[in-house]
Amino acid sequence: MKSEIVFRAAAQDEFMEAAAWYEAQRPGLGAEFISEIDRCVAKVAQHPRQYSATQDDIRRAPVARFPYGVHFRIEARRIIVLAVFHASRDPAIWRARH
Repeated sequence: MKSEIVFRAAAQDEFMEAAAWYEAQRPGLGAEFISEIDRCVAKVAQHPRQYSATQDDIRRAPVARFPYGVHFRIEARRIIVLAVFHASRDPAIWRARH
């Protein structure tokens, strides 16, 4: 069963900031980043429990081609995306806001 995906505002903001940064590096790369995030989120919507739960039942889905992870929590009828976060950044940054 496919779940509804809801991005928290901070997750949406960091997603768009990362896309803008990639686009500034090379025209078209931002769109490629967005496509990979969309693909990752679609997989999460189809099979959210395939990703291991970490601290506080938060799960992380790795993003292909980019060093990012989509961090999310499963609720009854939806998936809440808490962060779209670069793997080298300190996860305490986004964990402090959830």
